[in-house]
Amino acid sequence: MKNPRNLTGFLAAVLVFFIGAALFISSLTRTGNSFLCSLPSLAVDDYTPTEIQLQAILHYATSQTTPQQSKGEISVSFEVLKSRSPCNFLVFGLGHDSLMWASFNPRGTTLFLEEDPKWVQTVLKKAPQLRAETVNYQTQLKQADDLLSSYKSEPACAPSEAVLRGNTRCRLALSNLPDEVYEKEWDLIMIDAPRGYFPEAPGRMGAIFSAAIMARRRQGSGPTHVFLHDVDRKVEKAFAEKFLCRKYLVKAVGRLWHFEIPSATNVTDADGASFC
Repeated sequence: MKNPRNLTGFLAAVLVFFIGAALFISSLTRTGNSFLCSLPSLAVDDYTPTEIQLQAILHYATSQTTPQQSKGEISVSFEVLKSRSPCNFLVFGLGHDSLMWASFNPRGTTLFLEEDPKWVQTVLKKAPQLRAETVNYQTQLKQADDLLSSYKSEPACAPSEAVLRGNTRCRLALSNLPDEVYEKEWDLIMIDAPRGYFPEAPGRMGAIFSAAIMARRRQGSGPTHVFLHDVDRKVEKAFAEKFLCRKYLVKAVGRLWHFEIPSATNVTDADGASFC
């Protein structure tokens, strides 16, 4: 998530929206105003932007470095966040777009998982309000084909049995994440990391598999929204089709796929051996 694209105009428009809400809210009424309806599940009375929203506006208004996702791709997640915020939002990756994602979920929990501890320090030095944890991935991209073909032979990877915390038998399970990841139910999961563009990179195999497990084990109401970026790449596409499932794909924009994955308790699966 470190490669920027020029989205200054879009980000300024979206982020300044929150400031506009604060400045003009006193002159608006509860009914008959579409502007109020567009607020992301926030109370309309005495609304005050959060510190992270203000910092995001300042950052993107003065920086030449902007997120790698396109306006259309960002808009997919933004529309869901408008309806679900405040919510629990888990993001694989930390980068130039992190302030944006956190500002879209101002009174919810947004947690970033990043593989590079030095990069975490760099980002948090500039934006200490962000919450980020370092993750040590155990896979390499060059193992992707083997992982995809062999997971069925390991019972600990079976969708009906798989857990994440401490599951060292399933090589695709992210078994050593921070406790908070396992203890919360995540309403939205964004997968835009770890790196997956050279053989020794961790690849996103484990992140995709683990997101599927989190979604299937959800106890709360509604589906889990999973956003996967870089689906133009072979591994991301293959693992998405295997574990996130085409039938749960609700939107595709650019290189981003949006899935709505129901809890396994709401899905009839004859043998429990298949994710899709």
